[in-house]
Amino acid sequence: MPERHKVLVADPLGAAGADRLRAAPGVEAVFADTQSRVELLESVRGADALIVRSGTQADAALMAAGRSLRVIGRAGVGVDNIDLAAAATQGIAVVNTPEANTLAAAEHAFALMLATARRITDAHNSLASGSWDRKQYVGMQLAGATLGLVGFGRIGRAVGHRALAFEMAVLTTDPYIPAEVATEHGARMVELPELLAASDFVSLHAVAQEDGSALLDEAAFAIIKPGAIVVNAARGSLIDSAAARAALDEGRLGGLGLDVYDQEPPPPDHPLIGHPRVVHTPHLGASTGAAQRDVSVQVVAKVLAALKGEPVETVQPAP
Repeated sequence: MPERHKVLVADPLGAAGADRLRAAPGVEAVFADTQSRVELLESVRGADALIVRSGTQADAALMAAGRSLRVIGRAGVGVDNIDLAAAATQGIAVVNTPEANTLAAAEHAFALMLATARRITDAHNSLASGSWDRKQYVGMQLAGATLGLVGFGRIGRAVGHRALAFEMAVLTTDPYIPAEVATEHGARMVELPELLAASDFVSLHAVAQEDGSALLDEAAFAIIKPGAIVVNAARGSLIDSAAARAALDEGRLGGLGLDVYDQEPPPPDHPLIGHPRVVHTPHLGASTGAAQRDVSVQVVAKVLAALKGEPVETVQPAP
């Protein structure tokens, strides 16, 4: 009798990927995106594969409950919610889909930058309430300005390419990318302090710090170019929210575009929610139809390939 694999889907998966999973021969697809943590710990028993997005914590306890797990698929780029060390210890392969939502994430970061620079939200709300106040909403022009990209991976590069089309100068900082690669993509590699001091706009595209600390803290905001606009569509932990609020209130920071938060959903008393100089969206970076389709199809394809023993590119824990 041919081997049958149980694939547990713990977070919502796009229809295209779900259909492909259901149609795969020898696969029992179990969709558990509405289950509680307790229910999920029970459902993962006997599962050969687990598919998650950002909502499920694939930690050591979940892996221990899923003793038959051979592969965990992350529908998306970031694997912060997966304990890579525990997966390696238990011999569980981890795969993700770094290519699928690159353009969607880059476009959203750029949309936040434009919306914050031109004060789109405030102007929209003002007009919707019956006002016609053009003088109050004077914005910043992108052409001729400098954009600093903190992180120059796929998404950072895509944002940089769009910035060049807007006639911006592009700086970047990334300890994992050679300076010549930045040059090939029209950017200049610098250290973080120089980037902060010279950039009119700063867009974050870095992974979370290993110790969970903020990359932009009180010290960073102290040296940032006065009036700069910061965009974060990467990781909520990269910004110290209290320090950012202080920089906004003191006028050192010109504006902030946020799609991610140190706690999601953010609490009602979050220091940045509702601030007049903040444009915020509820983690929509990958939320386009095309990106959702591609993410779901690619993660299913990689998980099924891994279950068949075919070679797939895996995510490795940090050394």
